[in-house]
Amino acid sequence: MALTAGIVGLPNVGKSTLFNAITQAGAESANYPFCTIDPNVGIVEVPDDRLNKLTELVKPKKTIPTAFEFTDIAGIVQGASKGEGLGNQFLSHIRQVDAICHVVRCFVDENITHVSGIIDPIDDIEIINLELILADLESVTKRFQRVEKLARQKDKAALAEYDVLMKLKDGLENDQSARALDFTEDQWKVVKQLHLLTSKPILYVANVSEDEIVDPEGNEYVQKVKNFAANENAEVIVVCAKIESEIAELEHDEKEMFLEELGINESGLDQLIKASYQLLGLATYFTAGEQEVRAWTFQEGIKAPQAAGIIHTDFERGFIRAETVSYHDLVEAGAMAQAKEKGNVRLEGKEYIVRDGDVIHFRFNV
Repeated sequence: MALTAGIVGLPNVGKSTLFNAITQAGAESANYPFCTIDPNVGIVEVPDDRLNKLTELVKPKKTIPTAFEFTDIAGIVQGASKGEGLGNQFLSHIRQVDAICHVVRCFVDENITHVSGIIDPIDDIEIINLELILADLESVTKRFQRVEKLARQKDKAALAEYDVLMKLKDGLENDQSARALDFTEDQWKVVKQLHLLTSKPILYVANVSEDEIVDPEGNEYVQKVKNFAANENAEVIVVCAKIESEIAELEHDEKEMFLEELGINESGLDQLIKASYQLLGLATYFTAGEQEVRAWTFQEGIKAPQAAGIIHTDFERGFIRAETVSYHDLVEAGAMAQAKEKGNVRLEGKEYIVRDGDVIHFRFNV
């Protein structure tokens, strides 16, 4: 599954510290095919308690979690849409990712200078948003000029696109991102074909100080970010990048003790991974046998043969049936044999839509 989330942010907001934590906590690259990656891409395991439980039940020789990619996006300054600073590199990297994780500074530290000289998370967000909006406006305007001619000739497809482009143009000119505009399902299909920067789903990451991570609700900057995000139906994850970089260097047991001492149930990095995973409409199915228990990432809504193809193209090409049981039914039964006795194991065909938590054995013949 090649989907990736890009981490963006102004200088000195904690973006690099957070990405370094992701890199340090990276998955064992040997476990994943085609793992030769650029230096600015970090692969992390997706935390999933279900995998641990399946391992207890099946007792395989090895357990392999699924993984997720984060891309560290080049820095940005005002004027990026016009090529200022690393603007062109920034915009090209944004185009290549599927979702955006926008790190926002919500902490005060006199030793770390803010690029604007003042801590204002909304201003930080708007600086980056404006550059993306300006880049999109340029793309939409060029497209609009071409489509307008066809629309005058009463071309049906052009007329439909013309309405969408008009709405986008008006919204972007009023500093609204594409994702914040109200489109019908059919109109949204047209928007997706335009590959706009501001149409990508976004997650805001509020970076707070070590003192505030236990009770971030008392942080006025976090509240401002949450209010802003609510207008885009976006989620906000609160992290302390400095703590995350320390946690990333610890072993699993030490990590749990460290979090417990801080009074935190789950690390910010784990929350970020899960939220990014969900943001992209990703889910997990499992395969479980004596050799290995493994988690596999899939796009929600795919059918059984395509899910089988994630393991190997031969599985999809020669697909016969998917022997399927839900994670909850399997755990409740205690073993696959008992799940079969209770009638919880189903034989699903080519039209079956795979669900999150399915435990599947694919039957195929090539």
